[in-house]
Amino acid sequence: MTGRLPGPAHRAEHVAWLLRSMLSIPSVSGHERQLAGFLVEQMERLGMEAHVDEVGNAHGAAGPRDAPTVLLLGHIDTVPGVVPVCRVGDLLYGRGAVDAKGPMAAMIVAAARAEHVRAVVVGAVAEEVPGSRGTRHLLRTLPRPDAVLIGEPSGWDGICLGYKGRVGVDFDVTRPTTHTSSPERTAVEVAVEFCALVREYLRAHSASDDPVAFGAAAGTLVRLEGDLSRARASLTCRVPDGFDFDDFERHLRGRGGGTVTFDERVPAVRRPAGDPVARALRAAVKAHGGEPRLKLKAGTSDMNVAAEWGVPMAAYGPGDSHLDHTSDEHVVLPELARSVEVLDTALARLGSLLRAPRPVVRPAPAGVDRGPADRPLPALAGAAAALGHAWPDGPADTGAREHPAVRLAR
Repeated sequence: MTGRLPGPAHRAEHVAWLLRSMLSIPSVSGHERQLAGFLVEQMERLGMEAHVDEVGNAHGAAGPRDAPTVLLLGHIDTVPGVVPVCRVGDLLYGRGAVDAKGPMAAMIVAAARAEHVRAVVVGAVAEEVPGSRGTRHLLRTLPRPDAVLIGEPSGWDGICLGYKGRVGVDFDVTRPTTHTSSPERTAVEVAVEFCALVREYLRAHSASDDPVAFGAAAGTLVRLEGDLSRARASLTCRVPDGFDFDDFERHLRGRGGGTVTFDERVPAVRRPAGDPVARALRAAVKAHGGEPRLKLKAGTSDMNVAAEWGVPMAAYGPGDSHLDHTSDEHVVLPELARSVEVLDTALARLGSLLRAPRPVVRPAPAGVDRGPADRPLPALAGAAAALGHAWPDGPADTGAREHPAVRLAR
């Protein structure tokens, strides 16, 4: 079904309406079916080809079939909890307004007008729980895209280049029942000692004492229950790039006199500032009057999983991630509307970057330094940089070196 796209004067109203409608449909992880069906219906009304796949992901596509394919990947599930849906001035409240229905709404409205890329939008299920079932299904079933744009809150002028990795640890222990006057450790005391052991290991393998720093490994105790004879502790560990999961598991197994289990291994991901997606977003933010802010996140997202594709990638979306999962979760509507315009511009620029041929430079013979005659002329090098390419002096797929302004955001 083909519908009429809202004109520029009505796009802000349309994306606000779409997000409010999404917020009014509860979609706690495992219960996303109703929202997925609603999104397919709305994408069809915008003229997009849309369907729900085998695991419940909502898909929509627009733009020329022969253009580079850009996957706009968000998630439609939320954590539990009720935040009453309401509008107060320019603020729209609701569970998922920031994480991540706001970014999802913006991507849908922007993708519907795609002209320079084949925009494939997917609202994935089960991102907020271990396993990322929705995105892992895409890795198995979708053709490899030319680039991926992850829909996560970064602020309308922010671009996220990386997320920490994750591993969950459960510890179960039983102890003989004793009197409380006994010097023997109780089960719950043993569990507390195990948590200290985990944190000690993570501190020893951190590049920073600040637990939210991107180079730091840190563990959060998310559940502790038990008594004198039985106890269980559950920790979520956020880990930096290069973290040795094998060594971590070897260190913990058999310790504390209990049973240790691990739920998943999700490596950290970090893209350079010269990544074509990041470059297109930076240019788009500037085009709309902003100063791009490059960020690294202490959390984990589907960007970690989608990194297996090995294609250009960055995360972007409206909203303040400090409001994720809180009772004050809300998005600022003018920023939501502006993010749609940024995405419009970024997709057009990204289409040009992905279509441009890479410059070919013959490698210098082994042991021979590349002399001035072997380097590209400055004018050609500048043209290549404008198109998002790097010459062989730097990373072949990224362009510029890491931007000095990258900062960590929760």
